[in-house]
Amino acid sequence: MASTALARVHSDSRRRRHLRENLEGYLWASPWLIGFVIFIAGPMLASIGLSFSLYDLAKPPRFIGLENFEELVTDSRVPRTMLTTTIFALATVPANLLMGLGLALLVNMKIRGIGVWRTLYYLPAVTPAVAYAQIWIWLFNKDYGLINAFLSIFGIDGPGWLVDSSWVLPSLIIMTFWGVGGSMIINLAGLQGIPTHLYEAAEIDGAGGLSKFWHITVPMMSPVVFYNLVIGVIGALQAFTIIFIVTGGKEDGMTFMVYLYKQAFGLLRMGYGSAMAWLLFLYILLWTLLIFRSGRSWVYYEGQLRGR
Repeated sequence: MASTALARVHSDSRRRRHLRENLEGYLWASPWLIGFVIFIAGPMLASIGLSFSLYDLAKPPRFIGLENFEELVTDSRVPRTMLTTTIFALATVPANLLMGLGLALLVNMKIRGIGVWRTLYYLPAVTPAVAYAQIWIWLFNKDYGLINAFLSIFGIDGPGWLVDSSWVLPSLIIMTFWGVGGSMIINLAGLQGIPTHLYEAAEIDGAGGLSKFWHITVPMMSPVVFYNLVIGVIGALQAFTIIFIVTGGKEDGMTFMVYLYKQAFGLLRMGYGSAMAWLLFLYILLWTLLIFRSGRSWVYYEGQLRGR
């Protein structure tokens, strides 16, 4: 009897301790949880309701059923802007992945003053979007921009980068390379986390530089590349700030996010804008799921069999 009572006391004490630890955990996490509910979950739930409503900010929302989603199907600009957004993502994400990894390999070398180079490459990534958008507008100017001035040295008549409809999207793609320093820093951290004994063992076996890169660096960096790929696709599909500043919301180079902004905040069609936002959410979710699905065959995690 005494042992049973003692075991019951220990069990009650253990439950109270676990309850206290859980309460303390929720207490420390409460600022984030409150912020999530107010600024993320709350607006998401509100946008679901607005997507089934007619709302122009001046009058209370009026329920209209599936009319906003029916308009999405018939709106010719929706597939056109979605295609532009997809092309933008397919062009910028792989290029930024390769450039970020290439720069990381360069700044991972142990040479004098490498910290300065790392800082210089990373600085553009933290420059405010409005500031560097203005720089690119100046660089791409057809009449007095530095890019066309440089091309004129070789007798090349530069195009109207931001005024010629066929050159607007390529110009936007080129601008994204400005922020490749963010990907570089993440890749650099991954490179420095690769155990050096793997390279030493490969050298003992007679492996060359290319062989070490392909059989050690690439597999060990695959989780970092996977992370950059997911974040890059999500960011590219909802890119807005620099595109809107550079193009001014014109038809040429209009992405889905710019069209959403014009509908919701330009024409005050908040209900239709909410429906567009959920369409974009589902599209991004589809791309993310496809990437996660493909990651099973090429992402390597130490201590885990590939494909498991």
